[in-house]
Amino acid sequence: MTSKALIPFLVAMMLLTGVCNTLLTKYQDNQCVRNCDDPDPKNRKTFEQPVLQTAQMFVGEVGCWLVVGLMKAYQHFVNRKHPSADGYQAVSDGDAEANEDGANSEQPLIAAAPSKRTGGPDGLLRGFGILLLALPAICDILGTTLVNAGLFMVAASIYQMTRGALVLFVGIFSVVFIRRHLYLFQWISLVGVVLGVALVGLAGVIWPDAKAEVTDALSRAAAEDDATAEALRAALGVVLIAGAQIFTATQFVLEEFLLERSSIEPIEVVGWEGLFGLAVTLIGMLVLHFVIGETDAGRYGMFDMVEGFREMMEYKAIGITSIFVMLSIGGFNFFGLSVTRSVSSTARSTIDSCRTLFIWIVSLGLGWERFKWLQVVGFATLVYFTFLFNGIVQPPFAFLRPREEVEELLPEEPIEHS
Repeated sequence: MTSKALIPFLVAMMLLTGVCNTLLTKYQDNQCVRNCDDPDPKNRKTFEQPVLQTAQMFVGEVGCWLVVGLMKAYQHFVNRKHPSADGYQAVSDGDAEANEDGANSEQPLIAAAPSKRTGGPDGLLRGFGILLLALPAICDILGTTLVNAGLFMVAASIYQMTRGALVLFVGIFSVVFIRRHLYLFQWISLVGVVLGVALVGLAGVIWPDAKAEVTDALSRAAAEDDATAEALRAALGVVLIAGAQIFTATQFVLEEFLLERSSIEPIEVVGWEGLFGLAVTLIGMLVLHFVIGETDAGRYGMFDMVEGFREMMEYKAIGITSIFVMLSIGGFNFFGLSVTRSVSSTARSTIDSCRTLFIWIVSLGLGWERFKWLQVVGFATLVYFTFLFNGIVQPPFAFLRPREEVEELLPEEPIEHS
């Protein structure tokens, strides 16, 4: 159990690393990698490698094994220094004399160690069953790649807010596959979440931030065409991010199913998913590179693996940012898992809302986006109905309030993801 004195620090670090994940990825998307000296900004090419960004996320998750190794090394050191910590107890002189008199006695000299898992996972994940974690890892690949693709089409805050659609799909999938019961106020909340996401997405479509005011020197017709193209681009980004939550929700439900039927540390789950996800992503990158990336239409595109690595190595801002993204993702998983064991679902929902708010404030401060009142309304709607769904706020009408305590949707050791 985490010390109460450490919880504020862990929450602060969880917020910091969570905010950094989104902002650093968006910073990468903003970096020009080709035709950067062209006077027409439309001809400049920015870094658009969502598959490569997915791979760097999994590298960060694989880094969790370093934490696991350090924790086991520390535990081994403590056990050697204090044998009682590993279940051993000192034998008193009186007990020793008694045992000398009855050497053949069946009474054990050493008390049994407390029940504690010291080996590998058991249950469904025992032995080759650990390969089942490749299923949520594949969902993670699909979901993360889609949200990364959507991120370079919309502002960072709209990206983060649109991910709030996750609660909708988690709720529906939990009812369909895990047979959880939702109350009427929770179904109303899901409708409210959809409304909030729709308002946020509409704000991004009506007032897209990308390339604003850069076409003043062009003709009025060209400027109008550009505005229409940016609106369609923003709409596609919102659809990609919202649609990706289907895969993320599937991942959560699969993890819940596996964790309920096995005994394994959540940080080890992150490490295994990182290994499987990285392996599958690299194989997929190779296949897509030879099938699409080497064609004339696919060259310099998001499936051109050689071009992606060249851009990452040649442009220091992208390469250095990739290292920080890997570190922040590893840190987010570690701090997040440390926090979720010690705080309630209420606190977790509040932390996630603060994360979105901080990303929005920083993006406004950096000039990456403009303030939109419709986005404020959408965000407020999204937060209210998410809090209502999680039972943080009471339904406004008495007939909607359940008589018994509401069960947390996914209570089993929630695993943090970027």
